[in-house]
Amino acid sequence: MRHVTSLRAVAPVRAFVFLLFATLFTLGGATGRADAADAGGLVSALTSQLGVTKPQAEGGAGALFNLAKQRMAPEQFGQVQSQVPGIDGLMGASSDATSSKGESNSGGLAGIATGALGSGSGGGAAGGLGALAPLAGSFSSLGLSPDMAGKFLPVVLEYLNSSGGGGAAGLLKSALLG
Repeated sequence: MRHVTSLRAVAPVRAFVFLLFATLFTLGGATGRADAADAGGLVSALTSQLGVTKPQAEGGAGALFNLAKQRMAPEQFGQVQSQVPGIDGLMGASSDATSSKGESNSGGLAGIATGALGSGSGGGAAGGLGALAPLAGSFSSLGLSPDMAGKFLPVVLEYLNSSGGGGAAGLLKSALLG
């Protein structure tokens, strides 16, 4: 009888320890997964709306954010950064893609992109896309045509607006389109 009593006393302790470790494991990994999931929301939107691969979506979004960071004051970019958890990973994905391609092709591709992005009969909106020409090398290294930068931007802005970052979306748009 003593053995049965001990087993009954140990079972709740084992269950408690198991639940404790399961909870800690779940909570410990939740922040990293939450960042990836939030950035994944943007990546998913890009892949579904533009028909690009996940690495292309990550690299293209990262290229947009890298260009914006260069053009924005740190406190302005901080507002954008706070609206996109996991943005640093996206920006790193862009850097990795472009560094493997090299910088020697970016000048010629930027010229091509200026023509592709900045021309057209659309007037002001089409003319503003010429400001995205520096992204041509990054997009080309991802296997994307330079004009895809102009298609990425509205999806990213929509994502920011839908996540409550309307002010950040306005700052990003101003920085990228002038």
